[in-house]
Amino acid sequence: MLLIDILRLLLETAASLLTFCLLLRVLMQWVRIHPSNPLSPFIFSMTDWLVKPLRKAVPGYAGIDWASVTGAFLVSFVLHMLLVLISVGLSSGGPGLGGMITFTVPIAIFWVLRNVAYLLMGIVLIQVILSWVNPFSPIASVLNELSRPFLEPLRRVLPTIGNVDLSPLVFFLLLQIVMMVLQSLMPGF
Repeated sequence: MLLIDILRLLLETAASLLTFCLLLRVLMQWVRIHPSNPLSPFIFSMTDWLVKPLRKAVPGYAGIDWASVTGAFLVSFVLHMLLVLISVGLSSGGPGLGGMITFTVPIAIFWVLRNVAYLLMGIVLIQVILSWVNPFSPIASVLNELSRPFLEPLRRVLPTIGNVDLSPLVFFLLLQIVMMVLQSLMPGF
């Protein structure tokens, strides 16, 4: 069981890293981050091998890189198919391929949505910390641009109290509510 737990940890870590890179690529293209920023070379080198072939079949639409979204779903789907195979084993008593696909598709969608929420939380959290510690860091402007579409509507509604912007706190609360709703839709995950 220990080897299975280690294998599961390694698979989930690798898939999470790749999924975060794919979702960050989507977000960077959606907010039109210039490709010469310090983050782009890493993101593109991690994801080009999957996104470029997918672009031939899945074009972008409405400013969203659907090839990267599809890639994130595919990574999640393959991960969860492997996890089901590891958990159930290849025994004849396990679910058939159709049952595994039916079981895995909603879990993969949920996992991608959860990772979107975690990615947004991470971006806003790092941006807030950098605004206190080193607001002139090279990555600070990228994080400001990535978080702006989500924080700006809240900033218009919320007052600044003593020069403290409360929009990140409200954004975290809203994301937690979204996560609770998603969790209620996928019990046992």
